[in-house]
Amino acid sequence: MRQIVLDTETTGLEPSQGHRIIEIGCVELVNRRPTNNHFHVYLQPDREVDEGAIEVHGITNEFLADKPRFHEVVDEFLDFIRGGELVIHNAAFDVGFINHELKLLGDHYGTVESICGVCDTLTMARRMHPGQRNTLDALCKRYGIDNSQRELHGALLDARILADVYLAMTGGQVKLSLEVEEENADTGSSTGTRVRRLSGQRPPLKVVRASDAELERHEVWLERLDKANGGACLWRSLEEEKA
Repeated sequence: MRQIVLDTETTGLEPSQGHRIIEIGCVELVNRRPTNNHFHVYLQPDREVDEGAIEVHGITNEFLADKPRFHEVVDEFLDFIRGGELVIHNAAFDVGFINHELKLLGDHYGTVESICGVCDTLTMARRMHPGQRNTLDALCKRYGIDNSQRELHGALLDARILADVYLAMTGGQVKLSLEVEEENADTGSSTGTRVRRLSGQRPPLKVVRASDAELERHEVWLERLDKANGGACLWRSLEEEKA
């Protein structure tokens, strides 16, 4: 079983508004084991990178000036992912951008979905942890994955972190209100865990509220979304309905 954990960075939020991919990072898993095989490239998008996007990933127009264009790497990229299963966090975003890039080169390349399967870890996380935050950073905290190097988003770094998160998500239960007992690995397999529910009632869930600084950053991001979507930010609409 071959899987490719993928992430992209882009000039902005919407390919329909002419935004382009500027970085692709992929790491390979074979039979759920990371290999040393990866694909990584920065791309010249032939347009300016939005200031808001630069604040997220730190990739500047000057840095991209001498990088290859998508059409120069497309065959190598498609050969790398062909026949595998892509593992992506919020797959609709990345797949949408990749399909847009392929469409710009003509219909003969088809779509990502015609080349390989797609697994969306955001959909998976929402199903496993309903009502909880399921960003990549939140999942790292929940599953004990070290993301201390993730000061800025980067496609290859995020793909490597997502690979760890995906393996943790699909390899066993999280402790939470479960009691975990280590099993003896006399069978020759690696040490596993046996999980059973604690008797009695669960302790009350801890409520962690956003700080003033976090609320301020949230407001700045909503302003950007509002501007990018012509004032049609869904979050704003929901807030107005509550009011």
